[in-house]
Amino acid sequence: MESFPSLTVTQRDQILVEQRVFNKYKAFYDMPPSSQSFMLELQRENHVEYLTNGLKHLGPSFCVLDANRPWLCYWIIHSIALMDEFVDPELEDNTIDFLSRCQDPNGGYGGGPGQMPHLATTYAAVNSLVTLGGDKALCSINREKLYTFLRRMKDPNGAFRMHDGGEIDVRACYTAISVASLLNILDDDLVQDVGNYVVSCQTYEGGIAGEPGSEAHGGYTFCGLATMILINEVDRLDLSSLIDWVVFRQGVEGGFQGRTNKLVDGCYSFWQGGVFALLKRLQSTKGEQSVSVGDGEDSGARSQQTTASSDATGEEGLNKDSSQAGSHFEQGEPHDTSCQEVVENIDHNSSKRRAKVEPLFNCLALQQYILLCAQEPGGGLRDKPGKSRDHYHTCYCLSGLSVCQHSWSEDEDSPPLPHAILGSYSNLLEPIHPLYNVVFDRYQEAHEFFSRS
Repeated sequence: MESFPSLTVTQRDQILVEQRVFNKYKAFYDMPPSSQSFMLELQRENHVEYLTNGLKHLGPSFCVLDANRPWLCYWIIHSIALMDEFVDPELEDNTIDFLSRCQDPNGGYGGGPGQMPHLATTYAAVNSLVTLGGDKALCSINREKLYTFLRRMKDPNGAFRMHDGGEIDVRACYTAISVASLLNILDDDLVQDVGNYVVSCQTYEGGIAGEPGSEAHGGYTFCGLATMILINEVDRLDLSSLIDWVVFRQGVEGGFQGRTNKLVDGCYSFWQGGVFALLKRLQSTKGEQSVSVGDGEDSGARSQQTTASSDATGEEGLNKDSSQAGSHFEQGEPHDTSCQEVVENIDHNSSKRRAKVEPLFNCLALQQYILLCAQEPGGGLRDKPGKSRDHYHTCYCLSGLSVCQHSWSEDEDSPPLPHAILGSYSNLLEPIHPLYNVVFDRYQEAHEFFSRS
């Protein structure tokens, strides 16, 4: 191994990662075209097999994730849905029954049966059930008890605690507000002063930290921005500096880092890429001029643009939701969204205006990183070359890939053009609702279901 005596540990690690990534890219470009096409193919069947096996049985090494079992359900089920696949009916019923046993009698979901309710696993369980869809899954959620749990987690400063006596951070705010919005139980009592807390977490860099005084982080930036959109207070953030910070998190490898001077990680394909999905729709619904931070090729990524060899096939347009905002709430006063059309549109994707904002990141470079560096040919995706596959990275790499593929769509009803897809058009994944990271048609079903009840 080459020696770097005058460099810091961070610099040495960065150089080694770049070498591994660029070796993969060099090997790819040295291949004949037929081999390149295979390397750029999303290995759907292998991914579905890996994921389905994980939902049925996990080995003894997974005992360390005993308090995260609803998360495992979500990572697996959402990944399968992104590939437009379904779990078999028996496995679906078993999953619903298992998550019902994780539901606490006093509201919320724990990490497993009998465990204390926690906002993170509540978010994972609700997203899992929404993704499974159908009356049995959606009716299994006790919204009244869940609302009381959210109220218990509400801190006097406006933010939320992750669990009884737990930490207060932006992640807790997002999971609480996301769940309440998705289940149509969001009201002014839950929203009160949340925005003040999130604004206090935006740092001098422009990104958002987990708590005031901490370092800006990709995951917390997504959570903070999504929360502010859901509560109709996004204009309180310094969006220009936030965009600058996120744009410059895409590195020469094509993927994103989570923080300044950190290594690329496949999971940030969504946590950072999803920010752009929110910003694009936000800008297009406002009808404002595009923020001048450069297009994908000239952005902070400074990564090489690749040429996609794509096969154009007939694809149906994206499902559309013609429903209107303005839900009825069972608890307290409903949160007023009437004065902010932009948030109504992004929340329910009812806007039919053309999105004139070009992607603010290098979409094809990110797809190249996901397919060549994060994808395991035998199934599953990973952080970076040299790491092992896991369900978490599979979920967020595929979510980021979906964001990339749909980032050039002119409006909500348009399928992506072939030039937006790296590799074959058969790589195309289902579109997500970026605020919740659930497949869009599953969101539509849940939105209609909970609007009636």
